Amino acid sequence: MSFWELLSDNFFSQNLHTLAGYLTDANKRIYWVYLLGALGLALPVFLASSAQKSLSGLAGFLFPKAIYRHPSVRHDLGLWVINRFIRVGLLAPAILTMVPIALGTTEVLEWMFGAMAPLAWSATAVTACFTLMLFLFDDFTRFFLHWLLHRVPVLWDFHKVHHSAEVLTPMTIYRSHPVESYLYACRMALTQGVVVGLGYYLFGPVLTMQDILGANVFVFLFNLMGSNLRHSHIWVSWGDKLENWFISPAQHQVHHSAERRHWDTNMGSALAIWDRMWGTLIKASDAGEFTLGAGGEVRGHDSLLGLYITPFKDAFRRMVPAIKKADLPKN
Repeated sequence: MSFWELLSDNFFSQNLHTLAGYLTDANKRIYWVYLLGALGLALPVFLASSAQKSLSGLAGFLFPKAIYRHPSVRHDLGLWVINRFIRVGLLAPAILTMVPIALGTTEVLEWMFGAMAPLAWSATAVTACFTLMLFLFDDFTRFFLHWLLHRVPVLWDFHKVHHSAEVLTPMTIYRSHPVESYLYACRMALTQGVVVGLGYYLFGPVLTMQDILGANVFVFLFNLMGSNLRHSHIWVSWGDKLENWFISPAQHQVHHSAERRHWDTNMGSALAIWDRMWGTLIKASDAGEFTLGAGGEVRGHDSLLGLYITPFKDAFRRMVPAIKKADLPKN
């Protein structure tokens, strides 16, 4: 075996090992503890709705063949695996990194407001404040990028890959185009860099995050409370009052509706406050009946190759008229 073959073999084996590790990593949505949390929330729904209260009945309720044998699920899995190799092999060198952003943020704050002594807070207060800052900034920037993906036509061409899912399973979270994945990776680096830079300016160099198994405590709790049911057939609503503050699994399923009235709604991740501020919140009780997908917006997304190529074609068709118009002579 040549050096390059060995290198390639090592590259593939390492990345496949990393994918397998998603089940044991608290920073991944499909961490086994989060899956158990989803099961705990799904059980009352099963008991209330199913006449066949048995283990086989539960298995059929959780994993209906019509959903888990659907081609859409195979596409989710294919995108999950292939995107991992694309990100590591091609996108990683181009993704923004947190450290220079953090240093730049601190320098800008010192230039604007002058150097300051760290706030004389207790270590517990600093940790709590820094952890909350990370969560709020992260949740807002997730919402805002998601909002842009829906509102900016060229970005929507790439985000349609996610909305082309005809059925929902926990693996649908990984159904995204590499261009969208790149944007979210840069968003994460930018968000964490700004928060770390702000934290360094306010509290000094000793910054710690309150975590559970390496995950932000708020993110851990969000994922534990049924985040995997957001992409599923199991309807779990928090009720009207709580859904003013937190996005329920049912609300995110509404977001995947093919009905025009549901488009561009419930774009928040954990908190519903951003959707309320932007006027895009809809409660599960107000959704009515709907089917999944992006309706007539999706064409050419019925194959794995199409999921990668079609967004570029759509974006190109959209941009060409604008380019031609810009080139017209001005009177």
